[in-house]
Amino acid sequence: METTTSYTAVIQRDGDWWIGWCEEIPGVNSQGHTREELLENLRSALQEALEMNRA
Repeated sequence: METTTSYTAVIQRDGDWWIGWCEEIPGVNSQGHTREELLENLRSALQEALEMNRA
């Protein structure tokens, strides 16, 4: 059985950058030149944080 967990991403435009963070897990944040790049980077940061917390 596989469970799915949802997380909330706060996304903002800051000049030439898109910035974002995960509300549920402190320290999970990232940036990107595009919204899509930010979301990809944020997913990667979240995955890394979850793996580190499991170890």
